[in-house]
Amino acid sequence: MYIAMNRFRVAKGSEAAFEQVWLTRDTHLDKVPGFVEFHLLRGPEAEDHTLYASHTVWANYAAFEAWTKSEAFRAAHHKAGDNKPLYLGHPQFEGFEVMQTVGRGAK
Repeated sequence: MYIAMNRFRVAKGSEAAFEQVWLTRDTHLDKVPGFVEFHLLRGPEAEDHTLYASHTVWANYAAFEAWTKSEAFRAAHHKAGDNKPLYLGHPQFEGFEVMQTVGRGAK
């Protein structure tokens, strides 16, 4: 499994607008082979921003990489630049290979 995350420092007062963008957009993820799940995470507040993260789980790195080169990716991100005023700086990408998963009831 592979987890891809982008961290966003959202300017104070822009949280509702940021959440609205994410909650109403068409992700196109349901059409992508290897996609497992997506989470939008709201984190701690600082003096000038609130931390958010997009958290996407993929079957493997190859599936994630294929997504980044797909038409679905371009369609999902075509308006991303319109939202720059909501952020402090650029989103920070972090990618992780899953080394262990522990689930409830796993045998």
